[in-house]
Amino acid sequence: MTTDTFRRSFVLPWFICGLGALFYCYEYFLRISPSVMTPELMRAYDLTGAQVGNLSAFYYHAYVPMQIVVGLLMDRYGPRRLLTLACVFCSIGTYLFAGNYGLIIAEIGRFLVGFGSAFAFVGALKLATIWLPPNRFALVSGIILCLGMIGAMIGDVLLRVMVDAVGWQTTIYASAAAGIVLAFIILLIVRDSSPLHDNHHIHVISFKNVFAGLAVALKNPQIWLNALVGFLLYISLSAFAELWGIPYLEHAHHLTRNHAAYANSMIFLGWAIGGPVWGWLSDHIKRRVLPIKIGSILAVIMICILLYVPNLSLMSIYVLLLVFGLLSSAQILIFAICHEASKMKIAGTVIALTNMVVMVGGNIFQPVVGKLLDMEWTGMLVQGARIYPVYAYQFALSVIPVAIVLAVITTFFIRETYCTIRHRI
Repeated sequence: MTTDTFRRSFVLPWFICGLGALFYCYEYFLRISPSVMTPELMRAYDLTGAQVGNLSAFYYHAYVPMQIVVGLLMDRYGPRRLLTLACVFCSIGTYLFAGNYGLIIAEIGRFLVGFGSAFAFVGALKLATIWLPPNRFALVSGIILCLGMIGAMIGDVLLRVMVDAVGWQTTIYASAAAGIVLAFIILLIVRDSSPLHDNHHIHVISFKNVFAGLAVALKNPQIWLNALVGFLLYISLSAFAELWGIPYLEHAHHLTRNHAAYANSMIFLGWAIGGPVWGWLSDHIKRRVLPIKIGSILAVIMICILLYVPNLSLMSIYVLLLVFGLLSSAQILIFAICHEASKMKIAGTVIALTNMVVMVGGNIFQPVVGKLLDMEWTGMLVQGARIYPVYAYQFALSVIPVAIVLAVITTFFIRETYCTIRHRI
């Protein structure tokens, strides 16, 4: 093997998969943006807590139902063109969200962002199934998750700085422009089949075969139990880190807006570190379900301390959120479980089905937490934005430990794959 061939066989697959992961990073940056500018959105559109949750959740209104469609399209046509178009939709939606044309247009923009983002995670994982060996899938899933969390961390910190410096609308316009650049790069470089591995050519797979595989997957209870665990664990991100974490830290722990943004980003840092670590550990011990159980049990302890123990120091909050994110990120192993139990030709569809169930959590819990906050609102307003008491946040965010406990219980009904591709689903 020549040096050039070796470099192509090693570097090219990781580079192409890295571009898919970079799009996931970008879409996650857009996904969490409302959490950084909650007061600005309340003032701009005269919103309550529940309405802010509903506006943010328009992302999920598109994202969730698109997952099955995305999986079918990925298995039929491949990631290259789909990821390019998806990135363009994200940019258009982001532009409309910041246009200040009224709440309805902002909701449409958020919907388009969710529509485009629906292709990101599944597309990145599909590229991994095409370009990388199967025994690297858990590690690659963790790395993709890592880049998504880095996007969220950048969003928490950079967006807050930019919003303070140039305003929320200019900040979002810049984000829209970045998406157009990324779309062009994806179109130029990503390819749908690998000459380096003996895998199938995606474009020849018929919808008939894909639907047949989906029908088998839908009838298997292990798919639903596995996805349910992911749904319940994802609440640590959807309900807390992606929307309500920063306001909670400001009002319950009396942090400044910048400190609250930095602290909230620790959850994403924990997921960024934990994704690859859990993937490597799971591969090493040849277990998938056991790490999820351990991570979830310890995560409940961390979030309960954060929610119910008063007078925590700033450093304690940082550490708690970092460890909470690290432990919660064991959730990424659910995708390795569904991958190992599915045939490669419908891997995109099964992954998308699982991801759809997971993302329902954001669609449900973001507005639910906002509604629970409104139930305990005392009528206090500051510059047009609602201010909620500490006990309101504790009451509303108690859904998080409850959900994680239910996830732990559910894991006892999931069949261990022992890191072996068995094609049961």
